[in-house]
Amino acid sequence: MKIGEVKFITSAARKEQFLRPDKPMIAICGKSNSGKSTLINLLANRKRLAKTSASPGRTRLVNYFDFGEFLLADLPGYGYAAVSREEKAKWAKTLDCFFARKEDVAHVFVLSDIRRDPSADDLQMLSYLNFHILPFTVIATKCDKLSRMKQNVRVREIASSFGLGAGNVIAVSGETGQGKELLLNKISEIVSLSSVGAGTDGESEENSESEE
Repeated sequence: MKIGEVKFITSAARKEQFLRPDKPMIAICGKSNSGKSTLINLLANRKRLAKTSASPGRTRLVNYFDFGEFLLADLPGYGYAAVSREEKAKWAKTLDCFFARKEDVAHVFVLSDIRRDPSADDLQMLSYLNFHILPFTVIATKCDKLSRMKQNVRVREIASSFGLGAGNVIAVSGETGQGKELLLNKISEIVSLSSVGAGTDGESEENSESEE
């Protein structure tokens, strides 16, 4: 898959502001400072499309980006200890409301720093996705911080911690671009599967109408 011009669409804070996509939508979630903005910039071939910050917990809205064949929804980072309990509850409610319309979400990328073991928040996030039968892939970010040999070890360890196969974890670096092609291939697969599903739904509707 080749990415053309990418545009920021809008930010949403409340359920009524969430977009109803007319194309496959991929959600990006992860702990605060897990590298979500960096990943978006890597995919878009832009340095400042999504704003990065040295201060974790800055993203408090759902930010939408149009990648042509698909949309990306950047969700608020979770698990940042330096915010109030009320703020954490607000973020949790935003995530719940977003995923309540799971038919709008084609896939979820869950980001995890390759140098860190998955936290309780990360495990809870995957449990949530499994419970709601939402397809996901774990993206092990910041892999340039480790040697190739250590990366392979950490991918297996992260996969094991999440109860996944190593093939369900993609190591990516926003600095060097490592893993970008694998990620683009995954996105192409997601878009193709979504298109097939949409076509099947359409055929079912047509058949129903003709039978009537």
